[in-house]
Parts: sequence; structure tokens; C-alpha cells
Amino acid sequence: MSWHQELLVGFDLETTGTDVEQDRIVTAALVRLEGDGRAAAKRTWLLDPGVPIPDEAAAIHGISTAYVQEHGQSPATAVEEITEALAEALRAEIPLVVMNARYDLSLLDRECRRHGLRTLTDRLGQGPAPVIDPLVLDKHVDRYRKGKRALQALCGHYGVRLEDAHEAGADAAAAAGVARRIGEKYPAVAIPSPRALHDLQEQAAAEQAASFQAYLRRSGDPRAIVEPAWPLIPYQAGPAR
Repeated sequence: MSWHQELLVGFDLETTGTDVEQDRIVTAALVRLEGDGRAAAKRTWLLDPGVPIPDEAAAIHGISTAYVQEHGQSPATAVEEITEALAEALRAEIPLVVMNARYDLSLLDRECRRHGLRTLTDRLGQGPAPVIDPLVLDKHVDRYRKGKRALQALCGHYGVRLEDAHEAGADAAAAAGVARRIGEKYPAVAIPSPRALHDLQEQAAAEQAASFQAYLRRSGDPRAIVEPAWPLIPYQAGPAR
């Protein structure tokens, strides 16, 4: 059977912003989904990130600084639990579905470093794999389609229900649903080996980054740089954050 007919684990973060080097995790969810799409198990975390949640971020996910200060876990404890839960899934070769994995997995990596914890790479002895990224896959199989490619847009395009957008558990399950639909619709990516699919996406993500970088440079920003690495942006040591 192909990967899209088997067990998947969906992962999603809601955060204080969009900068993987400086922003923090607010909520996280890990959802195990059977081959038929049924949720087999779900874990969620609410963190007090230790910094104020900007109004712009709170307006998206609906979680305020006051709420996490009252109800959130210590970030170090939660980040340890989240990272080990991901490591357990990947050690078992269960594909990890992450929408825009380059962002979520890199931010988690930086949170581990911030709190003096072993990163996901440290725990696995290699970079996280196999990872399935609906954003990378969609751009690969339908490169020239116009319109947005955020999760809500992909859910609409592929007919996947998303009832509570920007709630980490709902987003994690929806991302896995989108990945499955892509696997069902496009035989070129419905390959038996999740590891082979991971390698395909790694190359596709680099090609997509190069194409976007060339576009930006043609459009008036000759020094534009678009990160080609996937699913994890390499860490560059610098001042403590």
C-alpha cells in the first residue's frame, strides 16, 4: 500500500509569530490518524511561552497572554514532551505530516536549544524523516495553479473539512487529510516508501525555493534569498535569544 493508505501522525503549532529564530510555541498538537482517516489518538499542549503574545497572533489563534499565564505549562516541560512524542513516531517510521514543515520543525528545534533540551535531530541521530508536507506536495503536483496555498485554501481545494482553523489539533488533522487527498489524486507521489517521498519533497522544496528566489530577484530585489533547506532550516549559532 502507499503511504496515504496507512497510519499517519499530524503535527501543528500555533505560535507568537512567524520568525523561527525568535518566536515561541503557544499550542501544539499531535494527532495519530488511521488509514481511513479516523483519529486514533490525540495529544495537545498549551504553553506559557514566557513572553507576551502579540495581539496580531492572539487574533489568529484566539489565545491571550493572560490565558496562558493562568493555564499554560512551563515551556521547557512542554517542549520536552512534544519533541519526544515526535521522536517516538519517527523512530517507528510513522510519517509525520506537517503543513509548512520548514517553519514548525525549525521553530521546535530553536525552542529545544533555547531551553537546553536535545533537539529532534539529536534524539533521532539524523534529520527528522519521514516528513510529509502538504504545502511542498501541492506545489510539486500542481505547480502553476493560481490562488492561495494556506491550509484553509488547500482544504477547500481538496475537499477536506476544517471546522476550527488555527486550533492546532484541527489543523494537524486537516493537514493529514490534505496529504491523503494529494496521494489519492496524484499517482506520481502515491509511492510505497515514505522515505522515498521524503527525498522527493526535499528536492522539490529546494527547486521551489530556487524558483521563488529567481522570481523575487527578477521583480526588483536582486539580493533576495529564499531558504532551500527542508524540512529543517539549519541552525546558525548566534547571540542568545
